[in-house]
Amino acid sequence: MTDSPVQVNALIVDATDPERLAVFWSELLGRPVVGRMGPYVWLRRENGLGLGFQQTDEPTSGKNRMHFDITSPNPAAEQQRVETLGGRRLEQYDEGGFLVMADPEGNEFCIIPEGTFELDDEGRANYLGQQDRLCLGATSTA
Repeated sequence: MTDSPVQVNALIVDATDPERLAVFWSELLGRPVVGRMGPYVWLRRENGLGLGFQQTDEPTSGKNRMHFDITSPNPAAEQQRVETLGGRRLEQYDEGGFLVMADPEGNEFCIIPEGTFELDDEGRANYLGQQDRLCLGATSTA
């Protein structure tokens, strides 16, 4: 693979209330808010990637065409933290086996376990069932 002169510099999330959304993601990711410029609120850049929130007039509608996957050693515990911060679980995606959440403005993201996990031929995961067993103290069969 060759080096490309093009790189992803920042991810920008449209928001009707960019300050509120920046605070949610700041708390979730442990990245402080570091700047405000015009309609943008920025979190601290990490690993070369910026994360900003841009003021828009239109709320999120429908399924995101792109979403974040965040990792956690304990997705179930992270779900509780997300809900405490103002996010919610999107149960309509449970059949896929992923823990799909929404931030306070409805932007979807997944909480996935650290490391690898298996997918079936249809792209469904089963880490939630594994995590439930781990949370109950049973050993993993993976």
